[in-house]
Amino acid sequence: MVTGAIASVALRVECGREGFARARAFTHETLSQWSLGHRGDDAALVVTELAANAATHAVPFAPAAGADVWLGLALGRAHVMLTVFDPCDNRPVPAAAARSEFEEHGRGLCIVDALAEEWGWAPRPPWGKTVWAKLSTRPSH
Repeated sequence: MVTGAIASVALRVECGREGFARARAFTHETLSQWSLGHRGDDAALVVTELAANAATHAVPFAPAAGADVWLGLALGRAHVMLTVFDPCDNRPVPAAAARSEFEEHGRGLCIVDALAEEWGWAPRPPWGKTVWAKLSTRPSH
């Protein structure tokens, strides 16, 4: 994902509002420490969407032991890589366009797609997967 990372950190994310708020704060703080505060809002939103997808679609179907979600941030020369590991093997699939502007779900990966330069996923043997998103370290326009 980020070959030759300059710096990297990880955080166990508890599924729920408090865990997601902590993940957002951790992302903002880490990017500020890396002098990338200008990417903090986009990165925090991507992290929230990826973690919420893991909590909604993966963790309920995983065995209770080991049903953790992990956030990873890795700084490369031109990108920051945001990764979320969850214990489920299911492929993340963007939902079809919401039928109504009032729909509460179904936009997460569309938001990730709009903010990230690229995103994807990879199986993580022996079980689980990592969903990743790459954001440029340059200021967005």
